[in-house]
Amino acid sequence: MQTMQVLPVLLLSALSLGAAPASAQDAPVRDVTGMVKRPFEVAGKTGSVLIFYWHDCPICNSYAPEINRLCAAHTNFAFYIVQVDPDLTPAAALKHAKDFALLPPVLLDGKHRLVKLAGATTTPEAVVFGNNKNVLYRGRIDNLYPSLDRRRAEATEHDLQDALDAITAGKPIKAQRPAMGCAIQ
Repeated sequence: MQTMQVLPVLLLSALSLGAAPASAQDAPVRDVTGMVKRPFEVAGKTGSVLIFYWHDCPICNSYAPEINRLCAAHTNFAFYIVQVDPDLTPAAALKHAKDFALLPPVLLDGKHRLVKLAGATTTPEAVVFGNNKNVLYRGRIDNLYPSLDRRRAEATEHDLQDALDAITAGKPIKAQRPAMGCAIQ
């Protein structure tokens, strides 16, 4: 008898809360303007590119032009900058995006939901998700920084570019090397 009384209460509670997302990947994320974005819903696109970013990281900031170039060159992917600093306000993130002329939408991930989902550990780190929401690539953008204290005059290996080209062509990705930059804390 008690089970019969509890069941309607549970059912009403579930209905009033709305349906939960099928997975964490279906959960919405707010961008710097407060708009809800769904980075894994990529209708008409090959996949999503999430670039994990720490606004105070000089290595990240040096990549702004390359991120913009990749975004403009690969319109078949949905690009997002994912700001990971838990203390970063939307206003500060918006100012940063304007200061560095970042083209992709900037998402705020202070609670590191996307960080955990993608397995990101460093900024800048690129993670490419396919239409079926599986990780196709996780790693560095290129080899501009062979170490934290050394920067090449120009990159000689373009890992993210190569991965996006391979995914577009339906070919295997040749290399996934770890990103060099600031640790996500």
